[in-house]
Amino acid sequence: MAKENKTPQERPRFNAWWIYGLIAILIIGFQFLGSDSISATKKTPTSELQEYLRNGDITKILIITNTNQAKVFLSDEALAKDVHKDVSKPPLFPSATPIPQYVLNIGDLQIFQNDISEIKKDNNLDTIVEFDKESNVFMDILLSMLPFVVIIGIWIYLMRRMSGGAGGGAGGQIFNIGKSKAKLFDEKTDTRTSFKDVAGLEGAKEEVEEIVEFLKNPDKYTSLGGKIPKGALLVGPPGTGKTLLAKAVAGEAKVPFFSLSGSDFVEMFVGVGASRVRDLFKQAKDKSPAIIFIDEIDAIGRARGKNNFTGSNDERENTLNQLLTEMDGFGTNTNVIVLAATNRADVLDKALMRAGRFDRQIYVDLPDIRERKEIFEVHLRPIKTAETLDLDFLARQTPGFSGADIANVCNEAALIAARKEKKAVEKQDFLDAVDRIVGGLEKKNKIITPGEKKTIAYHEAGHATVSWMLEHAAPLVKVTIVPRGQSLGAAWYLPEERLIVRPEQMKDEMCATLGGRAAEKVIFDKISTGALSDLEKITKQARAMVTIYGLNEEIGNLTYYDSSGQSEYGFTKPYSEETAQKIDAEISKIIEEQYERALLVLEENKDKLIELAERLLEKEVIFKEDLEKIFGERPFENNGTEQEVPVAPAEVSSEESAEEKT
Repeated sequence: MAKENKTPQERPRFNAWWIYGLIAILIIGFQFLGSDSISATKKTPTSELQEYLRNGDITKILIITNTNQAKVFLSDEALAKDVHKDVSKPPLFPSATPIPQYVLNIGDLQIFQNDISEIKKDNNLDTIVEFDKESNVFMDILLSMLPFVVIIGIWIYLMRRMSGGAGGGAGGQIFNIGKSKAKLFDEKTDTRTSFKDVAGLEGAKEEVEEIVEFLKNPDKYTSLGGKIPKGALLVGPPGTGKTLLAKAVAGEAKVPFFSLSGSDFVEMFVGVGASRVRDLFKQAKDKSPAIIFIDEIDAIGRARGKNNFTGSNDERENTLNQLLTEMDGFGTNTNVIVLAATNRADVLDKALMRAGRFDRQIYVDLPDIRERKEIFEVHLRPIKTAETLDLDFLARQTPGFSGADIANVCNEAALIAARKEKKAVEKQDFLDAVDRIVGGLEKKNKIITPGEKKTIAYHEAGHATVSWMLEHAAPLVKVTIVPRGQSLGAAWYLPEERLIVRPEQMKDEMCATLGGRAAEKVIFDKISTGALSDLEKITKQARAMVTIYGLNEEIGNLTYYDSSGQSEYGFTKPYSEETAQKIDAEISKIIEEQYERALLVLEENKDKLIELAERLLEKEVIFKEDLEKIFGERPFENNGTEQEVPVAPAEVSSEESAEEKT
């Protein structure tokens, strides 16, 4: 007869509470077994004891000092008398512990002892009188074992918790700690995501669709001698849809789909990670063809030999070694494809990235304007929107947004519309949602002194003026001095989506960023800490120009950037101290040149700067139309390229918030 295979849910589970109950029963049993309460010992008053003593019936009196009791042992001749017929008899085995025939409470010990001594002396008796303390051998043994019992109980509890048993199952699951934690998806019940739910990402979607086709129709590809890829690595910034693509594969593949995170292999016990890798691939082989998806694979796939000052990384490296062997080792697997996702491909081990393990690296980039429109269409399906809502406009409003950001915008817009008790979500709700996500929540009740407010207004007006007058700087479409998030004012840009950036473009952007501090200098002849975020931004840009992009004539066509993240220099700089001084000097030179340039632009347009700042103080929020009324048409409008609205505001902070950031 074939042996019936039961699933873990069908198998009877061993309840750990039986162990705890058994321990309690043993404690109670030892208490009774170790005491004299279960014997036939008879209680007697002191007067009868004295009478028995005078008659010579008693051979021994054992006084228990800690309980104020006396145990009385009779002679064999006394046990034959009728007066003692109801007491217990001697034990069957001579080596057994003697059982007293009587027990009594003695009251005052000194008086009792004097009475016994007087009776012995008057009757010339040789009765033995001894003193002792109550002792329970079984309880002593149990108490000595109690720490071990407690430790074993705690260990069983922890094992049960780590192996997933909530109310029991310690006995059955205690040895499952080395089993894989991968979740097996059923496309009919667990996930209903399909490729139709993945908007944009056309190139990445084609790659994973082909992987699904490999498993559905392998003969189409192997008939010409080709081999099915063993793995595909999804790489890209956070929120771009890597895990969503994996969910779509799980819904479309119609084959067993094992999903888990890289951290699921990590455990406090040595060897568990490698054991779970083996078990995962064993399950996948048994159900092949199958797909294994490992999210955040950088948790176990980091380059070996890095920062291994102690033995703490040995377990992770052992897990990685086992993963490398399973993906492409001596015993090569077939019909098991490994999908993995990470946003830190630069830290992965080279052996993991090579062909034969991850044959394909699929880059999931931020969506462009066309893909953003498609993503909006997906996320707006369940939302009641106004009929006049323009998706092209929304796509232009969100350059640099990932798919997750766009989903957040749609949800936030719906919440804003509901807060205003609207029947449908309108265009302004989406604009407010973008402002809320990028800049933070408005704080109209924040206490700002008139002097600080005036400084903030001129600071933001300086950004607007310089950016409006420079060819390659992104023009502003909205300026506000209403506190939002951590900033006390914000300027919303209209940046271009550039694939390459030229030095003059970077310098114009840096000059516009320094316009805030330059305006403070021009108007008040003083500067403040409000330009902290501006200075941080331009310092990073200038350093990138010099050390990464090779855009500085003094340093030359050199880059000290290592895209692999595995620099041979370690913690040391890849250049000499002399070069470091040159780099610092060039960075300072670039920044100061753009600051002087911003001062010059503002001096030439000082009257317009003042007019713009006064209007900003009056309205608190001004738009592109206000700038056109003051400055006229922008000299370099559009510049032949499509321009879009802001990713991030230029911040101006008070002295207090600047110190907090520092």
